[in-house]
Amino acid sequence: MKTYIITGGAGFIGANFVKYMLATYHDVQLIVLDALTYAGNLGTIVHDVDGKCCIFVKGDICDSSLVTGLFEKYPVEVVVNFAAESHVDRSIENPRLFLETNILGTQNLMDVARKFWAVGKDDKGYPTWKEGVRFHQVSTDEVYGSLGATGYFTETTPLDPRSPYSASKTSADLIVKAYMETYKFPATITRCSNNYGPYHFPEKLIPLIIKNILEGKKLPVYGDGKNVRDWLYVEDHCKAIDQVVRFGRAGEVYNVGGHNEKQNIEIVKLTIDTIRHLMETEPAYRKVLKTDLSNISYDLITYVKDRLGHDQRYAIDPTKMKNELNWAPETSFETGIVKTIRWYLENQNWVDEVTSGDYQKYYEKMYSNR
Repeated sequence: MKTYIITGGAGFIGANFVKYMLATYHDVQLIVLDALTYAGNLGTIVHDVDGKCCIFVKGDICDSSLVTGLFEKYPVEVVVNFAAESHVDRSIENPRLFLETNILGTQNLMDVARKFWAVGKDDKGYPTWKEGVRFHQVSTDEVYGSLGATGYFTETTPLDPRSPYSASKTSADLIVKAYMETYKFPATITRCSNNYGPYHFPEKLIPLIIKNILEGKKLPVYGDGKNVRDWLYVEDHCKAIDQVVRFGRAGEVYNVGGHNEKQNIEIVKLTIDTIRHLMETEPAYRKVLKTDLSNISYDLITYVKDRLGHDQRYAIDPTKMKNELNWAPETSFETGIVKTIRWYLENQNWVDEVTSGDYQKYYEKMYSNR
């Protein structure tokens, strides 16, 4: 049985990865480490936590004693680091928090792993490592900055972060790469495009738009709405990370993209159209509406002052993933957005809980009684 530490495993992508791994493999043990900040929702994975194959630990990746204790207690062979402060708007308001968690937290995880995984030195003085160990850093395409109307980010695109968030993720990537070079540390990095899908905290574009449509609230769109993002269905991303951890070459960076470029305003309009169509053709969904069906229209769109340093376009070239690891995105945006919207319509209790302010206490109490 291979033992993983999954940091940030109660967050959006991390929780989906936990569920994917448990559904795919029967010979893994997952230690989920999450600080349960506002976007880490224990309720998302509480039914996956069984105390054997999936164990939950509340804690901060910056806490060296805690991380050391996990390596002492469990035979950790893989660390997948999802833990990060991740919302650009919040990084603009409080950059320091992002620097501490995203940079120093990553460095702390690697230092503890180095202590437990090193088994000697080679003839050049570099550390040698236990067989099969791997540290995987989950990064973002935002480290590359902004694209013009054409072209794609590749693994060799110069790093050019434009927000405190992307700067902190860039710094974390560089720390990982430095450890790869200095210590020949067995690590990999993936840089992904915008994820969407189930269990996304409703502050990001798609879940926020869905929530506001159902409540008849205005839909805020930055600037002219023509900023372009490449969208990646979260399960496709989980499969990509799994491939890189198992088969990727140590010391390498892999770009993971969805081949789904859309302007933000396109996303908003498509979400409105899809929700309205589902409400009209499947009346059972109307029970979650908190407004009249007639209010679901483009009139909800309201353009707001653009975000500071707002990147114009991101687009990922995942050719390396295809050529080396035989991975390609399986979910078109047109399919994925319907699946995502249906999930939110059918799981409004989850949305209500994670936005209520009381969900954390509720699930921590539930977990303590298991």
